[in-house]
Amino acid sequence: MYIRRNLTAPFVLRSTWPALLWSTLWAAATLTAFFVFNIKWIDVPFQLVSAVGIAVSFFIGFKNNQAYERFWEGRKIWGSIVNLSRSWTIQVLSLPTGTASGAPAPSQKALVYRHLAWINALRVQLRQSSGFGVRENFLMERFVAAHRDPTTVDEVIAPFVSADERAMLQGKRNVASQLVLRQAEDVRALRHDGTIDGFGQMMLQQSLESCYELQGMCERIKNTPFPRQYAFFSHVFTIIFCLLLPLGLLDVYEEELLASFNYAQTFDTPYIRPTDAMLFAMVPLSVLVSWIFLTWEKIGDSSEDPFEGRPHDVSMSALCRSIEIDLRDMLDEGNLPDKLQPRDHILY
Repeated sequence: MYIRRNLTAPFVLRSTWPALLWSTLWAAATLTAFFVFNIKWIDVPFQLVSAVGIAVSFFIGFKNNQAYERFWEGRKIWGSIVNLSRSWTIQVLSLPTGTASGAPAPSQKALVYRHLAWINALRVQLRQSSGFGVRENFLMERFVAAHRDPTTVDEVIAPFVSADERAMLQGKRNVASQLVLRQAEDVRALRHDGTIDGFGQMMLQQSLESCYELQGMCERIKNTPFPRQYAFFSHVFTIIFCLLLPLGLLDVYEEELLASFNYAQTFDTPYIRPTDAMLFAMVPLSVLVSWIFLTWEKIGDSSEDPFEGRPHDVSMSALCRSIEIDLRDMLDEGNLPDKLQPRDHILY
């Protein structure tokens, strides 16, 4: 998640340079074809371009709203995971299994640590490539690849579960689900040996059910692609508008400027008159409007898959670290890890 208040120019250019490049080339090509090679039939009424632009604006706005809803739902789910983690630790520590010194018993610590293993396993599983996530230009993909965390599920759970338990989880397709199952088995064992009563078991089981519910919500977003009809046609309609835009501007310039001057002779003169400079202003104006629409459309793409580990996704790694700090502090442990720091203004 990008946390700097204003996006830096290098970051913006890294993401949008293809739009700037091809819109500049297209605007320059249409200008040259119309005024240099005298191909007059390529202009289109600007009213048509305006109508298309308005329709595209509504379509992009709807798509971006829905894409942001997916991101915000993912962030709310992880906010619920933070709250659940604290509640789970309180419930575990309230069990009558503490030692005489008041320190948590090994069984209590094991339940809390396995919960930490669960959130980290879930984080890594959600960041595995879905196959239909957004892909950008090679500069942006290289930037994302340089920041991607290569840690596997087995590696992230290693500090929190025993080697024997890790061996039991080898080959499991959904390690996060298996960890919750192991929690339920330990709760059942505590009830069997009389450590907790039936009410305590029910409370802990409800918390485990909440773990599955929140995990399922994340997996629903992860495994359900943003409706392709909206994503695809939004991009197509934006491209069509950007292709029509310089053709519509030709129509405007032809009416406003060519009515008074014969621009067929302009390129034979040794200087450029002020009115001629207005002609070349069509290129940056066209590029500016095209860049705005293309960037606006790309904003939705960056929000539709919030668990891919990209710059604008939910900062699950930072949330997992914050949960670990809170829970280990509740266990009265020392040498707590530091909060994760952003890389290039991005908190993962």
